[in-house]
Amino acid sequence: MVGAYHEAQLKLLLERVREGFARYDAGAIDAFQLDDLIHRYKRATQKLWSACVGSGSQVESMARLLEWQRAEGEETDWWELVARRDR
Repeated sequence: MVGAYHEAQLKLLLERVREGFARYDAGAIDAFQLDDLIHRYKRATQKLWSACVGSGSQVESMARLLEWQRAEGEETDWWELVARRDR
């Protein structure tokens, strides 16, 4: 369950990068803004990896958290989590 969640979240984060490159190619953002976006992606994936894999013993805790979040209709937005910490 945690592995599938990790992969699904990576896909969402990669879509942000894909959108960033599209915006860059269209001239909507410059190279510095794209670079910031890529750094944000990297920080988000590091947080995600730590939560899903971490020390290994965290996998069970993460599985319980995911079950709770789904029951509550909530899910961590790793992209926004990193943005809040940047501010």
